[in-house]
Amino acid sequence: MRLFAALLALIFTVKTAYGHDMVSLVKKVKPSVVGIGVYTPLGQPKNELRGTGFVISNGQYVATNHHVLPEVLDTERLQEMVVFVGVGKKAKARKAKIVASSRYHDLAILKVEGDKLPAMPLAGDEFYPEGSEVGFTGFPIGAILGLFPVTHKAMLASITPVVIPVKDTRQMSIAMLKRLRDPYMVYQLDGTAYPGNSGSALYDETGKVIGVINKVFVQSTKEAVISNPSGITYAIPVRHLRKLMRDNQVPDQ
Repeated sequence: MRLFAALLALIFTVKTAYGHDMVSLVKKVKPSVVGIGVYTPLGQPKNELRGTGFVISNGQYVATNHHVLPEVLDTERLQEMVVFVGVGKKAKARKAKIVASSRYHDLAILKVEGDKLPAMPLAGDEFYPEGSEVGFTGFPIGAILGLFPVTHKAMLASITPVVIPVKDTRQMSIAMLKRLRDPYMVYQLDGTAYPGNSGSALYDETGKVIGVINKVFVQSTKEAVISNPSGITYAIPVRHLRKLMRDNQVPDQ
């Protein structure tokens, strides 16, 4: 009986400590999470949220996914790339410019105007072990729900090749063929991400970034994602972000 009571006390203590650690971790991470979008002074709406990013380096740079960026800016309507800093209606748009991008690894780095922001530390190049508990914070369905960061916990379920199956080889681009010939490894998570989570930092229990949320297995429309998410999420390992930084002279800190 005493042993059973001791075990219960131990389990409760561990759960309480872990819950407290998670509370502290989210509080630490949130100031580094930003929205990625465009500002169109002659458009309606003027601000468009396209995804999530997180502050890196010396506090003047932000990492996100390449696919979050617009293909081109509408110069006739004076459209600009911006980063949204802050929460809800208090969020402010800061001008940003793209300084590095990789379509192959679906990564991009922006330099942000204004005061330095709190940056997230990056983990090393080694892969984290399967079974690790991780978190990611971003703006799921942010265009509808607004700039209110949401945190998800997940387990690192697998390290798997980045291969996207298609029904017809005619659907395959040159880039997809390259990935099939020489696929790199990505993290597969058991946590569910939604449109808007793209570009979120995947971080460990210390707050170090181990990857960048990249894609979700989805249905043909965003509505299907919202009503019936698959529960499978992927992340690009941070080693590819670190290389992109080195190749483009983005400082470590």
